Amino acid sequence: MPTTDELQGLLRGVSLRVTRPRLAVLAAVYGNPHADTDSIIGAVRNELPQTSHQAVYDSLQTLTAAGLVRRIQPLGSVARYESRVGDNHHHVVCRSCGAIADVDCAVGHAPCLTASEDHGFVIDEAEVIYWGRCADCARQI
Repeated sequence: MPTTDELQGLLRGVSLRVTRPRLAVLAAVYGNPHADTDSIIGAVRNELPQTSHQAVYDSLQTLTAAGLVRRIQPLGSVARYESRVGDNHHHVVCRSCGAIADVDCAVGHAPCLTASEDHGFVIDEAEVIYWGRCADCARQI
């Protein structure tokens, strides 16, 4: 978890004003990987009880647009946020409980990570979501 000074440096590094809500949201995302908005609001309100839902939503949008936070939304799930950005990692999602974990790299022949046709796009990211059951849920079957 980065220090407050490091979080301030991240904000300044992308030319964002350092505000208490932005710092609290950024800290909440770092402290709660793959957290949904309600979880982030709860974590922020532990630090800044008067923070409005809108301030958290606005901060998440600003931090995502600046590239400090990544928004993911697996099919059937609410939006979730993470601080791991810029490395094109992937995710594995439990079909039973919704747990999410990072997957560093896709290997092997399938799924294809190189598009068979780019249609003129300059592709800079491939999003892969693996679906299955986490270890706890698999034991219950």
